[in-house]
Amino acid sequence: MTYGITGNPTKDALWQPLADLVAWLDAEGLPYRLDRPLADGLAQRGGTDPGGPVTDTPADGVDLVLSFGGDGTLLRTAHRVDGTPILGVNIGRLGFLTKAEVGEVREVVEAAEAGRTGVEERMTLAVEVEGAGLGDVPDWALNDVVVDKSGTTSMIQVEAHVGDDYLNTYWADGLVVATPTGSTAYALSVGGPILAPGTDTLVVAPIAPHTLTARPIVLPCFSELVLRVETRDHPFAFACDGVSTLLDGGVTVRIRRAEHVVRLVTLPDRDYFQTIRDKLSWGQGGVF
Repeated sequence: MTYGITGNPTKDALWQPLADLVAWLDAEGLPYRLDRPLADGLAQRGGTDPGGPVTDTPADGVDLVLSFGGDGTLLRTAHRVDGTPILGVNIGRLGFLTKAEVGEVREVVEAAEAGRTGVEERMTLAVEVEGAGLGDVPDWALNDVVVDKSGTTSMIQVEAHVGDDYLNTYWADGLVVATPTGSTAYALSVGGPILAPGTDTLVVAPIAPHTLTARPIVLPCFSELVLRVETRDHPFAFACDGVSTLLDGGVTVRIRRAEHVVRLVTLPDRDYFQTIRDKLSWGQGGVF
């Protein structure tokens, strides 16, 4: 197998494990392609030149991409990779999407070489924004789509339709539309439920709604969700997977299930529910 290696170069905890991994891959004769910012960082820190090629496209011509960082790094990697399986290596904090800790990288590569890893497909959302004065806006998301009031104390108004059916008008600080993958991110922090991967659903969760009875709702992902956003003479923030831009009120956002998927590597003896238990400390220290 050939490995692409990318990651977050702002993480101090990245560099020694990365240097160790590159040295081990070279010693084992395992081919890899190293993302240029990581190669530059190793060189600046006095590391030896990597034996693998340095590239601006670490997913090209590889079988598996190792993404060093947290969930944000993995999301950025997903937007650079088209179809290649990604394995997140956690050097962040919580890391719901990352499957391995930084000290387990060699073990992970050995498992991949032995054919003991798997791949799961995660749904994504296709996004279209209609309105005047639009610049370059993101058009898909693995985790979530967020509209937010952005830098003002005034609420925004979001009128939501599911297909041809009117859902609700939200007066709130914003709205999160999350996939099952993104249900453990921003949507969870505003009271949304956890959606297991593969459930073909999405969650719509208001952020600080003015009406206390406005609660998160789970919807099937097969109908188009249409959001019409109005503001009080100020722009609002529109974000896909944390990549944000400012838009003027009066735009319409159309969200539907995308045709393409993101492929994430799975490890033996480590399933989704174990990740939930570990990350959220379920079943630990309970009183019965």
